[in-house]
This record gives sequence, C-alpha cells and structure tokens, in this order.
Amino acid sequence: MTDSSTLAITRLTLTDFRNYAGLRIDTHAQLVALTGANGAGKTNILEAISLLSPGRGLRGATFEELVRQGGPQGWAIAAEIETAHGPVSLGTAWSGQPDAGEGGSRQVVIDGEAQKGSGALGEYMRLLWLTPAQDRLFAGPASDRRRFLDRLVTAFDPEHAARITVFEKVMRERNLLLEETRPDPAWLTSLEAHMAEAAVAISAARLVGLEALQTHIGEARLTSTFPWAEIAIEGEIEALVAAKPAVQVEDEYRKILRDSRGLDRAAGRTLRGPHRSDLDVVHGPKGMAAGQCSTGEQKALLIGLVLAQARAVKAGAGVAPILLLDGGAAHLDRARRKSLLEALAALGSQSWMTGTDAQLFEAIGHQGAVFQVEDGLVREVMED
Repeated sequence: MTDSSTLAITRLTLTDFRNYAGLRIDTHAQLVALTGANGAGKTNILEAISLLSPGRGLRGATFEELVRQGGPQGWAIAAEIETAHGPVSLGTAWSGQPDAGEGGSRQVVIDGEAQKGSGALGEYMRLLWLTPAQDRLFAGPASDRRRFLDRLVTAFDPEHAARITVFEKVMRERNLLLEETRPDPAWLTSLEAHMAEAAVAISAARLVGLEALQTHIGEARLTSTFPWAEIAIEGEIEALVAAKPAVQVEDEYRKILRDSRGLDRAAGRTLRGPHRSDLDVVHGPKGMAAGQCSTGEQKALLIGLVLAQARAVKAGAGVAPILLLDGGAAHLDRARRKSLLEALAALGSQSWMTGTDAQLFEAIGHQGAVFQVEDGLVREVMED
C-alpha cells in the first residue's frame, strides 16, 4: 500500500484511447509493473497517466493521434487518486467534433467540475517520467535537456509550466510583429516587458529547482547504486538572476530585446532568452560530461536524477510524485534492478513501470502488482 503522504492512482479508466476501446485498472499497489510484448500497449497506459497533468504527455503527441483507430473521433481518460487530503477524481477528454471548441481543445474535469484548462491538473497531480527516447538525452539537442529540466522544475513548482506557456506565447507574438514592415514600437515594448517578467520568473524557478535537486543528489552520493551527477544550467538570463536583483534583470533583458530587434527580425526568431538555456550534466564519479558517457551510464545517471528530483519534490512539497518509468528496468543488471525497486519503495512514491519480461520485476515484493498487457487487454498476474 502507498504512504498517506504520497499520490496514488487507485483506478484508471481509458475510453477509445490509442489501442484501448475500454480499459479499467484497479490497484492499491505502490509499485505497478506492466509486462507484455512490444506493441501490446504498455506505454499507452503510461501516456494516458501522463495526460492527467498539464501539457501533452510523455510522447508530446497531438490529440488527434491519441484516438483509437476505427473508434469515434475522441478519447477520454479518468482516474481516482488518493492524496494526503483524501480522494480526488480527475478526468480529461478530447473530441474532434466542431463543437469541441477552438482547435478541439481538451476538456478537464476535477471532482465533477469543468476546468478552464489542463493547468488545473497541476494542483493535484505531480508526475515525473523517463522514456526510452530520453536514453540519449545528454548527447541530443539542448532543447531536449531544457524540456527535461523544466519538467523536473514543474514537478517541484506546478506554476512553472504556466510561466513557460506565457513566455512562449508572447515571444511568438513579438516574432510575428517583427515581420511587419513597420512594427508598432509601443506594442513591441509592451510585449518585451511581458517577456522579461516571465523570463526572470522562469530562470529563478530553474535555479531554485536545480539547487534543491543538487542537495538531494549530494545526500545520496554514498548510498545510491546509481551514479551521482554534477548539474548546472547554462543560460544568459539564469546567470543574471543568480547575480543581480530580479527587477534589475528584467530591465536588462528588456534592453537586450530592444537592441536585438534587427537581428531577431533577420533570423525570424528571438535569439536570446531562457528558451536558449541548456542543462549541463557531469558524471560525478568519472568527472566526465554526461554526453560522452556510454548509453548504460547515461541511463543510470537519468534514473539517479529522477530519483533525486522525486526526493526533492517530496521534501519541498510534502508529497512524493508519481513516477512513470517506461522500460526503466531494461538494460540494468539484476542487482541494479533490485536497487531501483528498493529505492522506489523507500521513496514511498507510486511508480508505474513497463517491461517485456515479468522477470524484470521479480524483486517487486508485496508492495507491488504485476499486470500482463496483451492486445488491448490487461490482467493482473497473481503470485503463486
């Protein structure tokens, strides 16, 4: 059973989502393992859970892509969750019908009440996830690492995602305005003021989140079987925020934007700001840049980072986030798989994991439940 201070999904219901015409999973387990062949639909279940938080989920798919092939033009996800303050019902759905609103926006319902947007889910659901696509995170583009960082920060500070949305929206408006032959300077100044305010808030939240993360990485250096990391953020605005008062940084970034209008117009994008920052990670024991490490070492670093962030969220917010580990046990040896399950159990977080072989979860113990996934059907595997 899960600890009362953690989040836990006790019932998950999918309707016409991906390969599921209808699915209901009931569980009170802390560790939930989904096993089955590739393509059986294990990741689809994790993706559905990830959509119970703000954003587009762990795959970043469009809502149209989530509709079951051959099914109605829409999908729905519902869950009963246990929180420190009691049970809460969450639901989200999308319909491609003309009356679904502009762009076919998805609907969000909390305890039977419709919400204005998916941001409301962040007040109840805190999620962290790892997917196979992240295995080469450290060797990929800076944008991937920045999104990874921002998801970690959002789990710690749910308002962070909204700040990023505001910044990106205003930045797009500024970019479009700069394309005009004679853009209105007063309107540009107004947009740049909004950008500066959001940029400083984003950068400050990143620095606070990174500091908390580094603290919890340090505390586990001698006890964790996963390598510890040295982390830093490389970004112009973050560097300014770390050294100067926020009001002064806002003024400086407004000036940067004003002076960069010509260059930004020529480039067709905004060249300076928090949207250009990068996460720098070093394999601590080796003193080697994470991008130069082997795939296995990078995977271990990622797991260590996510575990550290989960501990940081629990310490700061008083609640452990739900973890989604898609193939998280793959490529780990037996000892390290056992260590991962032990670390998850010690954290007290509910974790949902996938793997092709039930033997990957042989050490799951009495706190766990194993489900077999096959052709859109899910059944719990009972112990002998």
